[in-house]
Amino acid sequence: MTETTDSTTRTVLLLHGGGGPATVAPLAAHFAAAATVITPTLPGWGGSPRPSELDSARAYAHRYLSELADAGLSDVVVIGSSLGGWIGAEMALADGDGRVGALVLIDAAGIEVPGEPIRDITGLAPQEIAQFSFHDPSKLVVPPPTPEGLAIVRGNQAALEAVAGHPYMHDPELAGRLGRIAVPTLVVWGESDRVITPEYGRAYAGAIPRAQFATIPEAGHLPQLEQPGTLFAVIDGFLAG
Repeated sequence: MTETTDSTTRTVLLLHGGGGPATVAPLAAHFAAAATVITPTLPGWGGSPRPSELDSARAYAHRYLSELADAGLSDVVVIGSSLGGWIGAEMALADGDGRVGALVLIDAAGIEVPGEPIRDITGLAPQEIAQFSFHDPSKLVVPPPTPEGLAIVRGNQAALEAVAGHPYMHDPELAGRLGRIAVPTLVVWGESDRVITPEYGRAYAGAIPRAQFATIPEAGHLPQLEQPGTLFAVIDGFLAG
């Protein structure tokens, strides 16, 4: 795990999605001012190896619960974006020791919602993905391609496909298990997300007891990149409550 430490009473675990750790960097910077922030790169992303046993969101969830236990951490705020949200939900379901104290799901994958399929972005270039994932696709800044950068992007896509590709980005049984989540939960969604729609998000929140649901205007699949201030205010209000 990568950790940024501050003298504080709570720990935040940030779990990124298929785009890699850079997609949650604004969240890390925001919470670092008042929390201990743990921002791991999921094994398989960023050019890192992926052990064969990490073949599902549930496997990653158990991995991170084990790491929290090894570090003696409890009452952790788990914030997950997209695939990271799916892993966070699985962590809350598998946790029996109070490691997870609160859960924030940002445009999370993982469930099956009739009539609201997750858009398959397998093999698309970043500019093509932005057409569905951003309210304003021009906000996606793509650095000039380099062999190393292209290799990381391809590696990220391969890891996403291996972990969440069959069936695509969901576990058919997850929605039925979400009713067992007992920690305070916020489900927050970009209103312009065309990868995973806001209606899907409402179904996600509806499956979790007492979960709060909020939308972020003028934001797509990654509201932390397009409307960070609005997103931070929603999350801060939830945690303060």
